[in-house]
Amino acid sequence: MSLVVAIQMDPIDRINIDADSTFVLALEAQARGYTLYHYLPQDMALNHKRVVAHARPLKVQRKVGEHFSFGAAEWIDLAKADVVLMRQDPPFDMAYITATHLLEHIHPRTLVVNDPVSVRNAPEKLFVTHFPEFMPPTVITSNREQILAFRAEHKDIIVKPLFGNGGSGVFHITEGDENLNALLETFTQLYREPVIVQRYMPAVRAGDKRIILIDGKPAGALNRVPAKGEARSNLHVGGTAEQSKLTKREHAICEAIGPSLKERGLVFVGIDVIGDYMTEINVTSPTCLQEINHFDGTKLEADIWDAIEARLARSIK
Repeated sequence: MSLVVAIQMDPIDRINIDADSTFVLALEAQARGYTLYHYLPQDMALNHKRVVAHARPLKVQRKVGEHFSFGAAEWIDLAKADVVLMRQDPPFDMAYITATHLLEHIHPRTLVVNDPVSVRNAPEKLFVTHFPEFMPPTVITSNREQILAFRAEHKDIIVKPLFGNGGSGVFHITEGDENLNALLETFTQLYREPVIVQRYMPAVRAGDKRIILIDGKPAGALNRVPAKGEARSNLHVGGTAEQSKLTKREHAICEAIGPSLKERGLVFVGIDVIGDYMTEINVTSPTCLQEINHFDGTKLEADIWDAIEARLARSIK
């Protein structure tokens, strides 16, 4: 296929080309002969009936410090693109939600990946609650009484913001820790939303697994082991990446959630699994393609574009 692809993402000059998933998606798209444009979320507008973006033609190459080049900026009608990749990083705030509303005007005539309605309706830590049989014990609330009762029951807990990302604001509160009340006061000052509290899972010391699903099917996995003295396993806070394969339990999780992901137009998804429990379903801007490719000798970005092309082909029929 000869496609026009608009990539909605954060500033491309700031990315790490050896780890960024959007970068390898752009490389693969360019290798297939697609025409690429780059724009920031704030460069998009709904002007009467048209969703437009102040975008720049984009070329990419795997060369540190010279990994991209832009053509002259122009206003493009996103309805005339074949695909829009919605790849800006969270936080999942009102700006993010507004972007999904704007893109909803062009989808599915222009295929938005992932489906903006489903992205809006499937925040990472909320969508997973629709599969409670695979979750650790969890409470989502602003009510202090509920949180204290949950702690009394489970002793060792994790407290984190409901719409946070990248491990930011994640706290491990042990049974004897006296800081919970102060922490909840701080969260109340910083966030209007409820917090999410989960039973601490010691299995995290062996790793927090990221599993990539493409159009509802598991395509690869990576184990992220937290650094000594750290409760978070995210790679950018010092976690170590390890090669990993799916367990029987993880296959069962993927089989259970896969049909729902595909039906919702969630083509590229990353789930997080600790021990036997799924903690998040990441649909906004999943990562770890390059790390999994490195360990497994795969090319997951090509599999994603194959899935996108298949969706486009079905829509033409």
